[in-house]
Amino acid sequence: MIDWQHCCTKNWNGSGPDVTDEKNIAGDLNEAASPQVLAGTGILRATVLGTAAFVLLGLAASIFQGALTGAYVALSLFEFFVGMIVFVLAFFRAIDRSRTEAIGIGGLFFASGSAPKRVQVILMVSLTVQVVVSIIVASLHLYTGLAFGVLAPMWALGFTGLWVAAYGTFPEREPELSRTGRRDEARRLHKQSAPKKPADDAE
Repeated sequence: MIDWQHCCTKNWNGSGPDVTDEKNIAGDLNEAASPQVLAGTGILRATVLGTAAFVLLGLAASIFQGALTGAYVALSLFEFFVGMIVFVLAFFRAIDRSRTEAIGIGGLFFASGSAPKRVQVILMVSLTVQVVVSIIVASLHLYTGLAFGVLAPMWALGFTGLWVAAYGTFPEREPELSRTGRRDEARRLHKQSAPKKPADDAE
């Protein structure tokens, strides 16, 4: 018969298993196995859903046209204007952060080095898909309302900037030198670049 009390508790000689340690180990394993929660999931979700709606409606409009053309144009204009508003909000948020952080255009609107790899993939795939689909749909039906689709990628571009401006990471900006500091630095550089005078020959 199994002595469950002996198996589940640690005796005074230390021969039994430590239940507390086992629970701690199990907790650490569960924490390590759980996926990392991404910040700004609402922004990412809006980007993906907007892209999916644009792609589905664009493909349907290019095949059936008719009333779907008007719906595609309306969606393209909607995503363009909303994307413009989000773009401006992201830009002003980035300006505020740029006082203490070094923010570049590539890092802000293309998430280059400023977002986790998974986030960058989601945002950049959405932007790329919107650009490619808009060009394909417009090229299949030249001189029609479907050409308005090329405006829609502003949606993904704007939300990319919004995510990075809110949650992205950038290096700290180096403090700027004062006027006196700049003058001293210029003098130091001038002394370093000035040619040295040859020493007088010993008589």
